[in-house]
Amino acid sequence: MSTPDTTESAGAADPARADSAAATDSAVAANPGGTGPGGADRSRQKASAQRRPGQRRIGKVLLGLLAWLTGLLFVSPLLWMLLTSLHAETDASTNPPSFFAPLTLESYSNFFGGSSGASPWPYLINSAVAAIVSTLIVLALSTMAAYSLAIRRIKRWSDVLFFLLSTKMLPMVAGLLPVYLVAQMFGILDTWLLLIIIYSAMNMPIAVWMMRSFLAEVPIEVLEAAELDGARLPRVFMKILLPLTAPGLAATALICFIFSWNELLFANVLTSTAAATAPVFLTSFVTSQGLFLSQVCAASLIISVPVLVAGIAAQDKLVQGLSMGAVK
Repeated sequence: MSTPDTTESAGAADPARADSAAATDSAVAANPGGTGPGGADRSRQKASAQRRPGQRRIGKVLLGLLAWLTGLLFVSPLLWMLLTSLHAETDASTNPPSFFAPLTLESYSNFFGGSSGASPWPYLINSAVAAIVSTLIVLALSTMAAYSLAIRRIKRWSDVLFFLLSTKMLPMVAGLLPVYLVAQMFGILDTWLLLIIIYSAMNMPIAVWMMRSFLAEVPIEVLEAAELDGARLPRVFMKILLPLTAPGLAATALICFIFSWNELLFANVLTSTAAATAPVFLTSFVTSQGLFLSQVCAASLIISVPVLVAGIAAQDKLVQGLSMGAVK
């Protein structure tokens, strides 16, 4: 007696399931893309995926334009100096400036002694000798000092770093008179030796700090393996430390060279004729007769050429060196 009832109830449930399945099939057929919550999410994801490549291209274009505008903003003073140096003095001194004035190389000819006969080559040679020799001395001493502060740490090494940093807190003009008196006592005024000593002392603190950050990145295991193989300290320096820290050496050397090449205060006071540098020669264009603006711009560009060439030549090493000591 129970079997027919069960059969009848199953037969009654089957048509209900069939009706719901048919309704679902008809809904899917009527809306194949899906407008429900899941279908709406999928459609939005597809639309956003289609928009992403276009948005990325627009973002790259905007970033490129921003980079060009920033670059032109920083280069604009040099471009202005170049345009002014190519004008005659009468056109360069006009107010407002004359952009479309005739171009001439008269200022560059006067810089090389075309009218006055004063040659800039002795001043350029003095700057080159003082900057290059002092940079080499600073690199040699700062590398050894940084080795004792970063790898084979001495006692109270942090106090040594603070002392080096504190020497940069003294204004340069405050030490001008003592340096002048000491140089006069030893008879080295207006000499290359005096400039080399001053530039070496001036750049030593920042060089030690930079080289310490670079040497701190060298794995100690490499040095220990070399020592186990019997390599002595000079060989470790030449064969391991210097190649590993080459970008840092290039960055430190370039910064020290720029600081030495551009220094004016000590060179202007402690030299007169024999060891006067290029920045001192640049000040000679400001006379009692007035400021020769076009000649000053031409001289500034020519004196800046060695620094620009050094920076371009060591550009890749400079970027690597400045990023070696970065906090990771």
